[in-house]
Amino acid sequence: MEEDKRMSYFCLGLGIGVAVGILFAPKSGEETRQLLRSKADESKDYLRRKSEELKDSAAELADKSKLAIQRQKEQLAAAVDAGRQAYRESITTSTAPDETGA
Repeated sequence: MEEDKRMSYFCLGLGIGVAVGILFAPKSGEETRQLLRSKADESKDYLRRKSEELKDSAAELADKSKLAIQRQKEQLAAAVDAGRQAYRESITTSTAPDETGA
């Protein structure tokens, strides 16, 4: 019995809500649908622009990262070459005969 009352009150509240909504709606259904459609289109455009901006910034960041990695490779290669040269020079100096002739 109590559930019947709850269902009755729910239906009554729903009906009153619909009636009040229809009476006090600021725009007609067609106008409301057009407004919702235009807002949805604006949202799509906004998201499209933001995604393009994010894509561009990600590409820019990737390019900067590639350049930084390339510079690091070049510096490492230069350091290895300098180490090899220093090693060769130390080997050459240690195997060379003394200037005193001994």
